[in-house]
Amino acid sequence: MGKPSKKRPEANLLDLVPERIGEYEAGEDGLVTLLMPRFRNRLMRRLVEPRLAPGRRRFKLKLDDIGTAVWLLIDGKRSVRAIAGSLREKFGERIENQCYERLGVFFQQLERGRFISYANLDECLKARD
Repeated sequence: MGKPSKKRPEANLLDLVPERIGEYEAGEDGLVTLLMPRFRNRLMRRLVEPRLAPGRRRFKLKLDDIGTAVWLLIDGKRSVRAIAGSLREKFGERIENQCYERLGVFFQQLERGRFISYANLDECLKARD
C-alpha cells in the first residue's frame, strides 16, 4: 500500500500569504528557473554532492510565463487572492476560467518542493477554529 499522507488542518488558500524560501534565477528571456537541491538528506549532501559537477548539484525547474508571473508576485505580503487578481489583469481571458485551479495546484507543488511557505498559516488556522 501507499505511504500514509501527513494531513494538516486545512486553511483557505486564497487567504494565505506565500513567501519564497527556495532559490531561483531569472533567465535572459525573463522566465524564472527554480533551483532545487538534488539531495535533501544531510548525509547524501555531504558524501555525494561534492563529487558532482557544480552544475549537477541542483535540479532546474523552468517556469512558463504564468508560473514566472506568479513567482515574481510572491513577496510575503500579497495573499493568493491578490496574486490571482494580478494574474487576471495581466493575462485576461487566457487564465480567466482556470485561475484558481491552476494556482491551487501550483502552490501545492511549490510548497511540496519547499520553494515557499505561508507567512500567515497559523493565523488562518486559528481563525478557522
